[in-house]
Amino acid sequence: MGSNGSALNIVIAMEEWIMERSPHGINYQAFRPVIMGRRGMVCSAHPLASQAGISILEKGGNAMDAATAVGAVLNVVEPHMSGIGGDGFIMIYDKSQQFVTVANATGAAPYMATRERYLPKGIPFKGSMSVSVPGLLKGWVEAHQRYGKMSLSDVFNAAIELADFGFPVTHKLSSAIMTDSLLREFPSSRAIFTRDGVPLGPGDILYQHDLAKTLCKIATEGSDVFYRGEIAQAIVNFVTEQGGILSLKDMRDCNLRWEDPISTIYRGHTVFEAPPNSSGHVLLQELNLIENFDMSVLGCNTSVAIHAMVEAKKLAFADRETYLADPEFVDVPIEGLLSKQYAKERVELIDLERASKNVSSGFPVNHQAVNYKNGANISRSQPQEEDTTCFCVVDRWGNAVVQLQSLQSGFGSSLVVEGTGILLNNRMTYWHLEKDHVDCLQPGKRVRHTMNPVMIFDSINGNQELQLACGTPGADTQVQTNLQVISHVLDFGMNVVEAVEAPRWRHMQNPTESTYPHTCDDILQVEGRFAEDVISGLSERGHDLDIMGNWDAAGSEMMIQVDSQTGSLFGGADPRRDGYALGL
Repeated sequence: MGSNGSALNIVIAMEEWIMERSPHGINYQAFRPVIMGRRGMVCSAHPLASQAGISILEKGGNAMDAATAVGAVLNVVEPHMSGIGGDGFIMIYDKSQQFVTVANATGAAPYMATRERYLPKGIPFKGSMSVSVPGLLKGWVEAHQRYGKMSLSDVFNAAIELADFGFPVTHKLSSAIMTDSLLREFPSSRAIFTRDGVPLGPGDILYQHDLAKTLCKIATEGSDVFYRGEIAQAIVNFVTEQGGILSLKDMRDCNLRWEDPISTIYRGHTVFEAPPNSSGHVLLQELNLIENFDMSVLGCNTSVAIHAMVEAKKLAFADRETYLADPEFVDVPIEGLLSKQYAKERVELIDLERASKNVSSGFPVNHQAVNYKNGANISRSQPQEEDTTCFCVVDRWGNAVVQLQSLQSGFGSSLVVEGTGILLNNRMTYWHLEKDHVDCLQPGKRVRHTMNPVMIFDSINGNQELQLACGTPGADTQVQTNLQVISHVLDFGMNVVEAVEAPRWRHMQNPTESTYPHTCDDILQVEGRFAEDVISGLSERGHDLDIMGNWDAAGSEMMIQVDSQTGSLFGGADPRRDGYALGL
């Protein structure tokens, strides 16, 4: 009895210690509660967007209805991250059909966007020559037509009202406006995001009357008005006036690709990802590699566990640099890249005591059952943060959507199309100009993307049941952050809030970063909340470290977990941005 009492006292003391450090921690630190529901869950990067999604679910809409509403509201309240002038990926789970599909809503390079045209000066980071064909709206409308229940007007209503009547600018958005000087230089952008040239501050009301009118037209006339009608003409006229090369043919030829997901098995869990031209295979390769280690023995967020993940990341990114591009232009050896045998071959290169240097790609073609025709040389790369947004929705029927949408960098090209309120992307900055690079710019080709939505299923009583839906923005950070949070949940039993709030790392690897001009230092960024012994252990293994602020890692993870026994839904939204989870 005394022995049991002592053990109980130890447990109570440990729980009190955890709670003192973080008020909502159960087994690990957490500063927010897990949001729970049974009839629906929305996790997004802004409270007003999550509220719009929940409102749709309350009215009887399904996950696709809610996702379309969330995406539209984020276009309004998080304009620096995404919008209909950009692109994205939508992963959809239809519970009744036990079917997962991916809507690839990425746009192509304009037909006049030749490598030779950009070679003299390179690819500009902002302005009209950085603009690629916007594909996101095509994804919204066609995915909603196929899977939604409500009218487009109903799901756009919240976004239209917020654009027309305005909303208070958050501290995060205000900071983003302040740091983009081009918003003050382009008249159409200046009129929206400043008051006579003074950037909007926290609590100022942001009005987007032209965007409200644009969304109204799309709600009543569909996507044709954007790609073939008056909005298309306005976009092309504006880009041309600014010296760009987007044409009406580019807009008219924009199409949505419906694709089968790719997948791997991680410790018995089936992990689905978006296929190329998404970088989704990188996450699956990383999981295949670390599966060869007993993570429970390595420990949660220990120096050796982080080291193993970073080394796995390096190998997968080296493969991406050699093999990943638009599959309509090159053969991507996806079967070989995801082969468990290939992972066993590559994991032998990981030394748990020493960081590797100058990592090369492997030979996944040796693990292909089909012929592979394409080869390419490796080129050099450099870091830039991608400003994207991610959100997750699960409805009362068990359907789910994980969606990422992006303008590329903050405010994209910084150009708002006059009279429409549409911020245009700067996705051209992801292209390579080296002639022998697998992802070299070609007219009509879709660039390699970092966006990657994730769904994880378990086999229960013979059925595949959704367990996790998650994703994050953050350019090349995305597959690294997803790797960490998935391991936190599946290997260490963290709840969703503990997982998204845990301290994170981000590795930058030359020559594998995404944004032009593609050069960077090899460095491991770690948040300051890691313990001193973890940081010293990484340094001793040969990692060049950059110690960031406690919450400064790129990315904003959104995660929903499903309890297949009770039907309960658990939501966690990353506090590193304005993320919020709401349950029903």
